[in-house]
Amino acid sequence: MPAMAAWPMSLSVEPTTSCNLRCPECPSGLRSFTRPTGMLNPERLSDLLSGPEGMARDLVYLNLYFQGEPYLNPGMDELVATGKREGLYVSTSTNAHHINPERAERIVNSGIDRLIISIDGADQASYASYRVGGQLQKVLEATRHILDARKRLRGRNPHVVWQFLVVGPNEHQLPTMKSMARQWGVDEFVVKTAQLDAPRDGHPLLTQDPRLRRYDRDPSGRWTLRNPMHDRCWRMWQGAVVTWDGQVVPCCFDKDAQHSMGRATDGAAFREIWQSPRYQQFRSSVFAHRAGIEMCRNCSEGTEVWA
Repeated sequence: MPAMAAWPMSLSVEPTTSCNLRCPECPSGLRSFTRPTGMLNPERLSDLLSGPEGMARDLVYLNLYFQGEPYLNPGMDELVATGKREGLYVSTSTNAHHINPERAERIVNSGIDRLIISIDGADQASYASYRVGGQLQKVLEATRHILDARKRLRGRNPHVVWQFLVVGPNEHQLPTMKSMARQWGVDEFVVKTAQLDAPRDGHPLLTQDPRLRRYDRDPSGRWTLRNPMHDRCWRMWQGAVVTWDGQVVPCCFDKDAQHSMGRATDGAAFREIWQSPRYQQFRSSVFAHRAGIEMCRNCSEGTEVWA
């Protein structure tokens, strides 16, 4: 059984499972969770991070995102402030539909370090091909509100990232999106490939360019992940995910918390879970036969595109 002598350096904590959009490959968008939907209470995050046994003493990075739209949680800015009080680098990812000028100012004042804004098309039709129910104009307006608030408040943060989820209907717009990112003055532009539950011939979200997708046909004609399935995973040592209601899961691919290791009510409980026989056994299974773990069979490790 692999030894676990260190504590995680990073933690993803879920503000909510709720979402305003209906993205076709997302359990939040599809409303397909078997686990409860709810909102993270700021006190739960404080209990997890703070105090003598709190996780903050060992963490460097706090990602306030897992499933759902974080800014649907009315206490999101308080969640960020909790992480910042503990000296952590704090990030989140948003579809940006709930960011008006007043909210943008609160976001800047919250001290969040990194704000990833999903923007998946240069026009409404391409954008809405994946962000079903979304409005590109709202994303652009939110970007402007954040950049203006940061300038007005003379803040260095947040570092604003445009993240482009590349799929079949929008792949032709990649050069345009790069140009738009420069024109709008965001700090970084990232290209992300799409996770598909059932890739197949004719799938509407599969890109033509193989460099922009996670999947290729194997010699038998079956669509499989491009990356090799090695029996190892650095995520088992580097970090973990905590759902809004405190369930600890091994990584962000366990979207429905099928591999819950236990419920962390505070930092001491998390530490006990992290070192538990159950968690150690799961790490051992990754070493023994990672392909036998369903969520690992669609892992993007080694297939991402950065621009």
